[in-house]
Amino acid sequence: MRQLLLFLLLALVFSIAMGDRLSAEEQHAIAMHGDPKYAASFLHFGYVNPEAPVGGTLHLSAIGSFDSLNPFLLKGVSPRGIGDVYQSLLSRSRDEPFTLYANIAQSIDVATDRSWIVFHIDPGARFSNGQEITAEDVLASFEALRDEGRPNVQSYYRKVRKTEILGTHTIRFEFEEEGRYEMPLIIGLMSVLPKSTVTNSDFNKSSLSPIPGSGPYLIEKVEAGRRIVYRRDDNFWGWHLPQYQGRFNFERIIYDYFRDDDVALEAFKSRNIDARFEQSAAKWANAYDTSDPGTGFQKAAPKLQIPAPMLAFVFNTRQEKFSDLRVRQALTLAFDFEWVNANILYGLYQRTESFFENSPLAAKGPITGAERDLLSPFKTELPDTVFNDAFHLPQTDGSGRSRENLRRAQELLSETGYKIDAGILRHEKTDKTFTIEFLVNNSEYIKLIAPFQRNLETLGIRSTVRQVDTASYQNRATNYDFDMIINSWGQSLSPGNEQAFYWSRDAAATPGTRNYPGIRLASVDMLIEKITTATTRNALVTATRALDRVLLNGYYVIPLYFTDRQWLAHWPDIKLPRAPSFWGTSPDLWWHE
Repeated sequence: MRQLLLFLLLALVFSIAMGDRLSAEEQHAIAMHGDPKYAASFLHFGYVNPEAPVGGTLHLSAIGSFDSLNPFLLKGVSPRGIGDVYQSLLSRSRDEPFTLYANIAQSIDVATDRSWIVFHIDPGARFSNGQEITAEDVLASFEALRDEGRPNVQSYYRKVRKTEILGTHTIRFEFEEEGRYEMPLIIGLMSVLPKSTVTNSDFNKSSLSPIPGSGPYLIEKVEAGRRIVYRRDDNFWGWHLPQYQGRFNFERIIYDYFRDDDVALEAFKSRNIDARFEQSAAKWANAYDTSDPGTGFQKAAPKLQIPAPMLAFVFNTRQEKFSDLRVRQALTLAFDFEWVNANILYGLYQRTESFFENSPLAAKGPITGAERDLLSPFKTELPDTVFNDAFHLPQTDGSGRSRENLRRAQELLSETGYKIDAGILRHEKTDKTFTIEFLVNNSEYIKLIAPFQRNLETLGIRSTVRQVDTASYQNRATNYDFDMIINSWGQSLSPGNEQAFYWSRDAAATPGTRNYPGIRLASVDMLIEKITTATTRNALVTATRALDRVLLNGYYVIPLYFTDRQWLAHWPDIKLPRAPSFWGTSPDLWWHE
């Protein structure tokens, strides 16, 4: 009996020391919540054409320039398409919220509490120079990106508490408790680079010398800032894997850079460019006439099933004039979306009314019981509308000057101590005039601001637009040196640790984050923690909808517009799969016929 008890005690100690390793099973995929869609024996993703022929050249356009072939640093601008040169430990599917499949790592072990993950590297995985990919390369890549990578990557990777090489092709990552549930997937998306490259003293410098990758394409030719040519790597180690069937079908992909988008459009029409995603409503409405058979090109509008980006005017609440919720509500009332959509956007857009628009994560309708339970402890810092009303943005008659909205805006401004004196809005106590500077680096935004300025002037608010170059804009945005900007936040179907970078109190006080409004709420920090620790899909959805509700009712931004479609023009010899993924379509899914 004594020997049996001793054996059980030793077994328990061993289990604890192994960090719950005994409870993990080797697996081909990991889903953020629930089970993976595709079994270990799957042959290809459901949104590809597995019979797509290989060959041909795809000519695409890009705007601007590039000066670095290192896409992993904040320094320099890397070229379009360079992501196809590199591969990550695991590979993401695009028809489920967040699931990763075996890639460079042919299998994984994951602790049941997500406190660690072990990657078993495919012994056949190779860099483009033929060098074997080992655990040493994975560790070196992790350390380099943690120390030198982009700020958001650094913040994620610093949640790794311990790394351990267990063998030539096996490596273990252990995570801090905070936000750990998502961390195995975040590390799974890490690009793997050769140790000899990332330990080089020049890695942290922007350079036009290519870094060897392990992906399906190689960099064949570079004309700095003007053109980059990628060649399909016939020796790519992963062609046999199911996630590469029907993908990366072009023998060459060429990106030509243009300084002006109008010139890029003409290059497409003259057939020097094969396909083009359109971002301008005016051009999509007027510049692609397919009624004439002589034009030859085709238009496609694949449906998107992911959250639409929140494009919005952003209040900097660090500025005293925007610190009062009623002021932000008043200025929201002054923006006439219906007029802008009809007269500038050709009626092609819908009004964005959620930070997770076009998805089940959006907080539509009144608050649910589960959301109320999360938010009730924070009633003192939240407006009553969070608990009592479904959120809706004000609507107008589309005249450009909605009298009822402007009257209500004046009432709100009056409640906060402002009055109009000789046509100028001033604060009664401080006598300060209310002025706004819109900081922009995109001339297209000026069209949106101009009608807004007319209504602001009716309220006695003087405003100016300052257009600056990209570098100056980024510097001022990084240091929150602005009154109002237009910004876009992208979201996924599985929000996680990035929400802290967007909305947390720490982010509000840290230069270089995306908390441009300066949101500083304990309730938001709590909801971010609930999102990052959610172990079920229902818990994630509830916390995300509650966060959406808090952000919307705080009027930190004036939401603009979205479309649930991609706008793609292409010549007929460029073929697309019939069924788009949640993300629509992309060049890696097309083929030449």
